[in-house]
Amino acid sequence: MDPNEQPPQPPEAPDQETMEQIRRRRVAKLGEANKPPAAASTSSPGPATSPASNSAAQSKENKKESPSAPPPAPAQPKPQPTATGTASAPRKINITPRPEELLENYVDYQLSQIFRLTVDPNRPTDAHGHQLIFLAGIHQELVDAGGPLKLSADSLDSAVYEAANSIPHDKPLFHDYLLPCWKRATRAVKAYRGPAGSPKEEVLKEARRLCFSNCIFALSMPEYFGREKAESLAPFLLRGLENESGVCLDFYNEAMARIDENDAILPLFTLAMVEISTKLSSLTMNDDYKPCVNVLLTYSKFAPLLNAVAQDPRFQMAQSAPNVEKNTILGPFFRISPLQTEVTRTYFTGPRTMDKGHIKNAQNALQITLAAHQDDLKSIINAFVRASTETRNKVLDWFAYAMNVNHKRRALQVDPKEVSSDGFMMNVTVILDCLCEPFMDSTFSKVDRIDVGYFRRDPRVDISDETKLNADQSQSEAFYKTKVDGTSNFITEVFFLTLAAHHYGSEATNSKMKNLDKDIKFYQKHIEKMESERVKFANRPTDLAMFEVSLRRHTEVLEKSMSLKFAIEGVLLEEKMQSRSLQFMRYVSVWLLRVASQSAYTPDRALQLPLPETQPEAFSCLPEYALQDIVDNFKFIFRYIPQIILSAVGDEMIALCITFLQSSEYIRNPYLKSSLVSLLFSGTWPTYHLKRGVLGDLLTNSTFANNYLLHAVMKFYIECESTGAHTQFYDKFNIRYEIFQVIKCVWSNDIYKQQLTQQSKTNRAFFVRFVNLLMNDATYVLDEALSKFPKIQALQESLNDPSLPPQERQKIEEELRTNEDQATSYMQLANETVSMMKLFTSALSESFTMPEIVQRLAGMLDYNLEVLTVKSRNLKVDKPEKYHFNPRTLLPEIVEIYLNLGGSTAFVEAVAADGRSYKPETFAATTRILRGKFLKGHEEIAAWEALCHKISIAKEILDRAEQDFGDVPPEFEDPIMGDLMKDPVVLPSSHIVDRSTIVQHLLSDQKDPFTRQPMTIDDVIPAIELLEKIEAWKTERLAKAKNQVASAMDLDG
Repeated sequence: MDPNEQPPQPPEAPDQETMEQIRRRRVAKLGEANKPPAAASTSSPGPATSPASNSAAQSKENKKESPSAPPPAPAQPKPQPTATGTASAPRKINITPRPEELLENYVDYQLSQIFRLTVDPNRPTDAHGHQLIFLAGIHQELVDAGGPLKLSADSLDSAVYEAANSIPHDKPLFHDYLLPCWKRATRAVKAYRGPAGSPKEEVLKEARRLCFSNCIFALSMPEYFGREKAESLAPFLLRGLENESGVCLDFYNEAMARIDENDAILPLFTLAMVEISTKLSSLTMNDDYKPCVNVLLTYSKFAPLLNAVAQDPRFQMAQSAPNVEKNTILGPFFRISPLQTEVTRTYFTGPRTMDKGHIKNAQNALQITLAAHQDDLKSIINAFVRASTETRNKVLDWFAYAMNVNHKRRALQVDPKEVSSDGFMMNVTVILDCLCEPFMDSTFSKVDRIDVGYFRRDPRVDISDETKLNADQSQSEAFYKTKVDGTSNFITEVFFLTLAAHHYGSEATNSKMKNLDKDIKFYQKHIEKMESERVKFANRPTDLAMFEVSLRRHTEVLEKSMSLKFAIEGVLLEEKMQSRSLQFMRYVSVWLLRVASQSAYTPDRALQLPLPETQPEAFSCLPEYALQDIVDNFKFIFRYIPQIILSAVGDEMIALCITFLQSSEYIRNPYLKSSLVSLLFSGTWPTYHLKRGVLGDLLTNSTFANNYLLHAVMKFYIECESTGAHTQFYDKFNIRYEIFQVIKCVWSNDIYKQQLTQQSKTNRAFFVRFVNLLMNDATYVLDEALSKFPKIQALQESLNDPSLPPQERQKIEEELRTNEDQATSYMQLANETVSMMKLFTSALSESFTMPEIVQRLAGMLDYNLEVLTVKSRNLKVDKPEKYHFNPRTLLPEIVEIYLNLGGSTAFVEAVAADGRSYKPETFAATTRILRGKFLKGHEEIAAWEALCHKISIAKEILDRAEQDFGDVPPEFEDPIMGDLMKDPVVLPSSHIVDRSTIVQHLLSDQKDPFTRQPMTIDDVIPAIELLEKIEAWKTERLAKAKNQVASAMDLDG
């Protein structure tokens, strides 16, 4: 080199003052840890005007102090000429290098390979052909010091600094230089096979340590390298652990080992996660979202990273329900779901033409993808929960926030812009279910850890605006205003969060699916109607074009709804997810029963009913959804995936339903109480090999059901007469239909027949009211159903007229559909009501011939017998089976009720005394139909004929007796019915009526018929004096007639 020529200058460094500040910060971060031995000293240079001069100065100092500094290499001997004048071959001299020289060469080689550096201008590449960065500054210092042109640990810090500054500023320093250096340093350390703790190993470790420190400086303090903008760590994390240009696991491990000495590390990783979360918030499951999830999974291996992320303000920064899944760190990870609109259209392209097999395959694929993502979320949340107590609380706060801002998801009309998405909430529900798994054992051993005082202890879950089980707003506010001491344990926190998640998450999504069903049917009908009107625009091109645009728009809405519905079905029908949900609901059921009964109930312990008369406020003030979610969840499983419940259902489900039907006063909402009946009914549907459904055998044979089921459902049969809803009149028929199905399912067990008999004897008023309502229903639904058939027949005949105008035809078709729907509904109810009466009268006929019942029962049977026989011509319609109308079944069942009660004189007299509907020709017609249609066997027809004869004789005798009565004194007549009183009683209003009259009245209306004041049958007083007068008058006038009736019965019997 020309001595006059100046060596190349290193890149311009910051001014001296700025440099001094940077150096002090840097030295403080690097520290003096991990110094190598003196032979390979890596002491950080002290403050100086430039790293190069500082390094040179230290190098000279180290040469003076360190004995390991290598001396100049000996000169090679020159070849000596021989006698012939030619140079002879040099004599080979074996020189063993000193250890210092070997270490010096090793250090130079390794540092050159790791950092791709050289101080020798004659060595531009390494042995592998990689381009090396020439360090002009270090080179000059070594020349000035007279040392060998080799890299050493002493000059490494300055060398890396000079090399980093040589990278053009338009190229990323971390990506292009420092990260590759780190990976090479890491590989070198791993590849080292020498003695542990040797100078060579210490040099490699120091190289790796120094490299990592500079990586952090490049990311957090770019001004140190003269750069204005810091690089982001996020892109390198997203490339994955195995990618050569990504951050590897060793980098994470080194970072965790250095967090105590370098406070920039955790903020760097936290910022990177914020950036990754932000990126993920704009992605869907159709996009490449997995790298983002993988980074958080990697974070999950390191508690300090999770703690730092949880402490960031952006961990919970959202201010609304839609933003919680986009503007919080965890939100975008839970937002990824196949329920995202773009994803549903990918799985279900052309949903209108997809067959069931194609839909099922798409749903299976959707479930597999979602299950894998939810497994990742489960691992992530478990890691957060275990990271530290503070981080666990942060996560619970985040879950609670997601619940509390999504109350509108259970509104009647849900605005998607005001709530979180279904996919987000479903993922939240599933993960919370997973958090509950560890304490949900099959023996319910940890159910006592769930603290009912949670809502009185500054709870995370807000229930202030939720309807309570049996308390109004003021009652619940007063109760929760009184706080209790202590803190809620983790099991309690997760339990109530999960309960809320089911309400606002999975159950809200289930409701949406039901609404989509309705919307789809509406869109389909609307599009079908539009298609039929296309011909109107055939000759009007402009209008046709507008029509096509409108049709496409409607079709797009329909297909979008269908795709979403299929996707929701796929998510909700995932069996593993629903099995976890089922187990959770079993736990909720047991817990509710424990709170209500104030006992330590578990399914293997007996529960005593009725519940305590004084209701615990802790139960009454619970949110209504605590019970509603159980019912809805089980009903969904019974209907769609009953296979998962076959091995999971226990006695607690039956106990829950029976308990709150028996002690129905514990629940305010009549709809919620009726849903308990629906749940029992759903459990009796035939499923696979179980003809009586999942619950049928348990209801039939379990001791608890045997003791309480019949009375509980009979009690609610009476209660549902008045629910308080504006649709109560029609609701009660559906409820009672389901009660009938439950009773029919268990009727094979004679213990229920014995209980019915016992009820009629020990609780007469209760039983009479039940039977009275049963008769009311039978009368109403039979009359409504059978009265529709003449209308249907007339409408069907009208439609056969080919000259009927289109508009008139459409009007008639709509009217026909309405009548058909009503006839079908009422006929189903009628069939079940008659069937139930047949069962009951067969079991205890004497109970149905009580004075309070027998007259109305006879009148109801006589009326319907006439309609089905003499007036049957009015019942002829096309395809009667379409309406569940089968006279060949219905008529024999009514006849069987007659036969069940025919042994009672009271019943025979009541039929004969029915002046409105009893006609001998009706009974004769019935006999002809039974015999001609072979609807009954010979023995039953013979019994029927004998009963007809009894009734005929009774009718003749009663007619003669009526003539013998002559005029009944007015004071002996019932003022309401106009009949001779048999058991006169005085009402609170001082009016006198027959006991049977007031009993029948009070069955439907608990008020005095004259003054409309509330009263019960216990308020009446027997009119003993009047009764004696009536009996004396009757004895005188009817003694002969009564004797004739008794004699006729004995002879005929």
